[in-house]
Amino acid sequence: MEALFTSTAVVALAEIGDKTQLLAIVLAARFKRPWPIVAGILAATLANHFLAALVGEQAAVFLAGRWFRYLVAAGFIAMAAWTLVPDTFDEEKEAAPSRFGPFLSTMIAFFIVEMGDKTQIATIALGARFQSVVAVTMGTTLGMMIANVPAVFLGNALISRVPLKVVRTVAAVVFLAIGLVLLAQTAGWTG
Repeated sequence: MEALFTSTAVVALAEIGDKTQLLAIVLAARFKRPWPIVAGILAATLANHFLAALVGEQAAVFLAGRWFRYLVAAGFIAMAAWTLVPDTFDEEKEAAPSRFGPFLSTMIAFFIVEMGDKTQIATIALGARFQSVVAVTMGTTLGMMIANVPAVFLGNALISRVPLKVVRTVAAVVFLAIGLVLLAQTAGWTG
């Protein structure tokens, strides 16, 4: 349960103001059909985050050892710093062609835009930390949906009212806390 809850919280916070959330708003404005967009986000996130969690879990199994746990802890601490940097979004560059319709356009765009994104890197780290592909995938997907479904339905009105700096700071603190706890556990500082 810890893997599910931690994954959900980390990704929901990290996703607020992220480029994929901005993409959700752009797609909602373009297609004006929220349900196919939500389904596309879900399909892309399940596929992308399953693969990311699997990579993390397999890396943890293959590279099992104290130094790898230090690397994962450092990854979470680096994610804390990265989370404080606001994302930018270029609608012309990032938006998928509309000829595919809302579901397919959303699924393709989200899968591609999520590659190398903060939440994908976090999913890899969570997969390595918890070594539970299913729980991490469920949690990170739930976190993505918590952050993006309101963006699809409420769009720009929601984003203009959310204090993104505060949310980024809270997400950074969560990443930092996970990294420091893992560092302390690995170093044997906790009993």
